Amino acid sequence: MSTVTAPRTQSPAPARPRARLDWRLRFGVLCLIWGFSFLLIKVGTEGYAPFQVTLGRLVFGTAVLAAAMAVKRERLPRGARLWGHMAVAAFLLNALPFSLFAYSELTIPSTLAGICNATSPLWGMALSLVALSEDRPTRVRVAGLGLGFLGVLTVLGAWQGFHGLDATGTAMALLASLSYPVGWIYVRRTLAGTGNSHLSMTGAQLLLATLQLAVVTPLSAGFPTHVSLVPLLAIAALGALGTGLAVLIQYGLVAEVGPTTAQMVTYFIPVIATAAGVAILGESLRWTTPVGAVIVLAGAALTQVRGRKSA
Repeated sequence: MSTVTAPRTQSPAPARPRARLDWRLRFGVLCLIWGFSFLLIKVGTEGYAPFQVTLGRLVFGTAVLAAAMAVKRERLPRGARLWGHMAVAAFLLNALPFSLFAYSELTIPSTLAGICNATSPLWGMALSLVALSEDRPTRVRVAGLGLGFLGVLTVLGAWQGFHGLDATGTAMALLASLSYPVGWIYVRRTLAGTGNSHLSMTGAQLLLATLQLAVVTPLSAGFPTHVSLVPLLAIAALGALGTGLAVLIQYGLVAEVGPTTAQMVTYFIPVIATAAGVAILGESLRWTTPVGAVIVLAGAALTQVRGRKSA
């Protein structure tokens, strides 16, 4: 870096760094936002079709990130090939799982959808063993994988023949959870090291997901015939908070405390989703649900344990 000698003048007072909330508070806010997202999806689907809920969610979320990019004066990434990869990532990480969760909650309670979301680390562990050669399994992680899926079977009450559960809705929620690690593996293989900021990449990704839903929604669900205020407000909150603000908080946490600590939010989401569904929506809760959820979270935690590197 070249330097330029300037006339000696009185130095201005150094700018004070902007005060930020303690990361623990932001972590708690993120847990609450994502935990309540499943309740908001349920409320949204009471007035609008699932694709309409997802499109609205993406529109509000994209608007929040667009505003953040404008404030920070960041531009969208460039390059046709890059945008092609981001279109795939947008489908796998946003358009597909958001739509599947919305459809699943037509027939399953929000509590179950939130617990199914907690299986993402399990799917990620299983997929990484196949797709990422550098991610070597350990006995602890493999045990966590088995324990986690045992927890899934407990939640579903497999020994009772899945009595009382909608198989299609549950399968959609589990497929949505599977879509996230598939998307992250794709991103890791194709979009790592592009030189663009996380904000600009995510803004472009949400924009592409919005365009994808903007094409699909009119063809499959049409346009709303009437405005349902409470479901609309739920969709707006789901998008602005659960998709827009939550992403900004998450990236701030990753930068400050690292990805491992930031990912711990995964283990609080089903707890909050279950509490919200039972307390606010009056959803029923069988004993298998909380017991199975604890087993799922224990297994998911074990899959994140890394073996010590040999000296």
